Amino acid sequence: MPLALLALAIGAFGIGTTEFVIMGLLPEVSGDFGVSIPAAGYLVTGYALGVMLGAPLMTVLGTKVSRKRMLMLLMGLFIAGNLLSALAPSFGLMLTGRVVASLAHGAFFGIGSVVAADLVAPDKKAGAIALMFTGLTVANVVGVPLGTLVGQSIGWRVTFGIVAALGVVGLAGIAGLVPDMPKAEGVRLRHELAALKNIQVLLAMAMTVLGFGGVFAAITYIAPMMTRVTGFADGSVTWLLVLFGLGMVGGNLVGGRYADRALMPMLYLSLGALTVVLALFTLTAHDKIAAAVTLVLIGALGFATVPPLQKRVLDQAHGAPTLASALNIGAFNLGNALSAWLGGLVIGAGLGYTAPNWVGAVLAASALVLAFVSAVLERRATPSGTVPAGPVSTERRTVVSH
Repeated sequence: MPLALLALAIGAFGIGTTEFVIMGLLPEVSGDFGVSIPAAGYLVTGYALGVMLGAPLMTVLGTKVSRKRMLMLLMGLFIAGNLLSALAPSFGLMLTGRVVASLAHGAFFGIGSVVAADLVAPDKKAGAIALMFTGLTVANVVGVPLGTLVGQSIGWRVTFGIVAALGVVGLAGIAGLVPDMPKAEGVRLRHELAALKNIQVLLAMAMTVLGFGGVFAAITYIAPMMTRVTGFADGSVTWLLVLFGLGMVGGNLVGGRYADRALMPMLYLSLGALTVVLALFTLTAHDKIAAAVTLVLIGALGFATVPPLQKRVLDQAHGAPTLASALNIGAFNLGNALSAWLGGLVIGAGLGYTAPNWVGAVLAASALVLAFVSAVLERRATPSGTVPAGPVSTERRTVVSH
């Protein structure tokens, strides 16, 4: 595997860290700026909305310049946003920094995965893409817990400063190691948008919003829940996030393995089990051991939905996967934003820090209902209107994680 993949993986590591690390630092940020925990949750919502809007926008803009230059520009946005977050004198400016950084998220993974596939022989493309996305996975096992520890021990501003420095390393690596590559072919928006008229594409994206939103409803407020309800010390949030990250890794691997074999049954199983576990988290959050085990299960079941959900979107958007890929990344983050906002509402209403778990259970259950509706509609479709699920093309394989 070429060294250029290491540069892409470093960029992915930084992006994954900045997306998730804020959840372990909400109490510190809210205390410094004098805002409530639900208000601090807008830092999660704002980032997610930025990804949702930035993914398709930056993907289309990326067709105007070379892929290498676009990756460098995206890392520049990422660095600027994290520096602004680190230095922000007010909550509003920190929120602005989060949004600026988020604009790089979706397009970096979309364009970067195409570049990764083009760097290797045809029989190694999937491995190259997976290697790049290893950066995102490792971020949740290493970067996020360490960033939380640094933020709680030294200060959350230091955490975002370190993440910005990671962006500089990634930018330098892309500049020095990634070869010049031709511009992507122009995107025919009319053709791409036509795929969005397919009800199955819209249902798949709705499942993405609701299914992954269920995970974020609980995880966004995990720090105050674990410290103020379960009774863990502030420093314990670090290793709790490690457990969640390990669950993510395992769930993603299992979901990826079975998505090709039995996609819809995998969705039924993972979404159904996620609904039950999120509902039980309201009870298990009061016991340290049970809460830790539940966190692993939420990470595993939540990320077991990712490969089948993405594959469902891309299979149904056959022949026009470019915009669908970008919008699917946005759909994951729309779910993140929606659930973070709803979780803040129920906390603000005085229902307690475990109330977002019920929100998550309802969202996951709604995704499960849509999965059954989608399957019924697909079975009723006439043969001429049914799209066979063939092998996913190289372009469609490029997006393998949100």
